[in-house]
Amino acid sequence: MTVRTPHNAFLLLVAFLPLWVAAQPGQLISSARAVSNGGREDSAADANGGGIVTTAMLRTMPLFGERSKSGEQIEFEINFLNDCDGSFATRTEASQFFAARAWDYLAESQLDTAAYRFNLAWLLNDKNVDAFWGLGVICYQQNKLDQAVRMLSKGLALADTNAVLMTDLATVELMQFGAKKESKHLQEAENHLTRAIALLPDNATAHIKMALLQYTKADYAKAWEHIHQARRLDFSSIDLSLLADLSAKLPDPKGFFK
Repeated sequence: MTVRTPHNAFLLLVAFLPLWVAAQPGQLISSARAVSNGGREDSAADANGGGIVTTAMLRTMPLFGERSKSGEQIEFEINFLNDCDGSFATRTEASQFFAARAWDYLAESQLDTAAYRFNLAWLLNDKNVDAFWGLGVICYQQNKLDQAVRMLSKGLALADTNAVLMTDLATVELMQFGAKKESKHLQEAENHLTRAIALLPDNATAHIKMALLQYTKADYAKAWEHIHQARRLDFSSIDLSLLADLSAKLPDPKGFFK
């Protein structure tokens, strides 16, 4: 990464950040390695409960709350962008830097800090897919499914062939269906999983999610087809709870699981 000599203000900003390292793999919604907020309340969650929304709350709300900016916010953004312009070769590079740090914080379950870094990444480059993806994962971790779908959809609009992101979006849509029982969510999840598998046939996680979807639709034979696809690709991807439930409805037609 080409970094220029930072201005004093930027040095103050990054002083509170760990030194840059290569981005860690994103804590994806469809990953078995879920991130937990430890049951604590986040600032963004508090803000959604009503009352006065403080600047600190806005920092952790997706895309800074998507509301009119105060004079204080505008001044901060101007100074922040100017400092980044003096410290990085491009704003795209700066955005990648903050997104990488955000994924690291998310991996450490520091949701507020991660959300703020993803917001800064978006401020620097509103076409940064990771900013929307990461904010979607955080909303999911906070059980804000509608917001999670909206953020992930924004990311997918920028990277419409990203099969892993597509699988994450479908996973949340499946959860939406479970919570609301609205058929549109199930159909949207199926559309996204079908496309994700077409784009990346070796994605075992997508096959497991499709198996769950087909089980939900009571198409048990088709669910078994995707279970076996996932088994051949990555046996560790098998959802044992789903396997038990599916076996109770229809024994494995291939006789592999008994």
